[in-house]
Amino acid sequence: MFHLYNYKTHPKYAAEFKETYSYQNSRQIKILSGLYLFIALSVRLISFLNYDVIAALPNFMEYNINNWVSIIGSTIFLFLSNNAMKPGRWTISRRKLLTTSFCLFALLVSFAVSYIYSLHNPKNTLTVFLIGILFVSIFFAIDFKQTVTVSLFILLLFSVGMIFPALNMHEKLFNIIAAGILIFFFFACSRYSYYFKSEQFTKVRQLEEKNAEVQLLNHQKSEILGFVAHDLRNPLNNIEALTRILLEEDTNQNSPEMQLILTSTRQAKNIINDLIEVAQNDRRPFQLQTTNMITFMNGICENWQKNLNKERLINFQTEQELALNVAVNPSKLTRVIDNLIANGLKFSRPETPINIGISKSSDLCIIKITDFGIGIPQHLLALLFDQFSKAGRPGLKGEKSIGLGLHISKQIIEQHGGTLTVESTENEGTTFQIAIPLAA
Repeated sequence: MFHLYNYKTHPKYAAEFKETYSYQNSRQIKILSGLYLFIALSVRLISFLNYDVIAALPNFMEYNINNWVSIIGSTIFLFLSNNAMKPGRWTISRRKLLTTSFCLFALLVSFAVSYIYSLHNPKNTLTVFLIGILFVSIFFAIDFKQTVTVSLFILLLFSVGMIFPALNMHEKLFNIIAAGILIFFFFACSRYSYYFKSEQFTKVRQLEEKNAEVQLLNHQKSEILGFVAHDLRNPLNNIEALTRILLEEDTNQNSPEMQLILTSTRQAKNIINDLIEVAQNDRRPFQLQTTNMITFMNGICENWQKNLNKERLINFQTEQELALNVAVNPSKLTRVIDNLIANGLKFSRPETPINIGISKSSDLCIIKITDFGIGIPQHLLALLFDQFSKAGRPGLKGEKSIGLGLHISKQIIEQHGGTLTVESTENEGTTFQIAIPLAA
């Protein structure tokens, strides 16, 4: 609690905090002085319309003077605060002086109203004056020196207030005690308000700095990742091309070593392509073209069947006789379908087929890719589409995964305005469903 009384803003952010809150305080003055002016003018209008009744009140002249002080003071502060809020027009010191002056003005007005109403006995002003103190301490961020200045002003008000009325020693003692309590209350509230605003400002700035650092690190990571991936892809392309030439020239055509080199090279290229995709932070809109999805899917399935020969069966089924036209990026969508088919082959036995179906549901084109393999455990389903997912498992032949394929596939489908979902039962199989809006 006591550290609040000598609390100072972190040196790194102190200058920026003073600058920011000097404008914030000026804005508060503009709002509150406008409110003060409205209330004072309303009171003036009521007294004008009901002059005979108001003039009969005790201490009418004092109320009248206080009202004019409120109107003139509020107008001045409204004008000054409006100028203080303009960048470059006022220094921090001048805005600080304006804030202190307005706090004194607000306390003077609240004390005067309650003092007149209580028939000039300061001890009866506590409730209304307390509202003024709360008003000043909560709405403004004032530093230690300003707080001391306002506290001394409160003491001065009570001291002056005891001069005019005829008070006995007990009442004067009570007023001194009341002034001390109010000063302590104001000091505590003001310092806590300053502490709270300062700490909040500091934490926001620290959070912004951390976010900037994280963004910079992510950008650097992406640049490094993209650079390494691009540089690795070129030698792999050379290795793949040379291996294919050697295989074509080999009369045996069945060199297991060469086949292993070719397969490993293609796997490495696929991993690098995934890394490059992840490294591209700027997800630019795809170039879409209206495509007959039945013809499109049939072509993909035929290519897979040719590459697999009779080793595996790719079943393509459709309930549609007419074309299903969808606006897609063919190369991106082909990548998604290839990835899902490759996953199905990887996690199912050679004698089981891969079923691919396409249908229409409302205004969506539905593509389902089903395998009858080992399935996915329920506790891994929620992690399946995460980047570098922990749900990645080796295939039945030991194929490795870095957990990027499904993450990238989901992003591509979402950029098409569609969804990619999965249903799976362990030891029974898995179905991936793609839903993409039909072309208008």
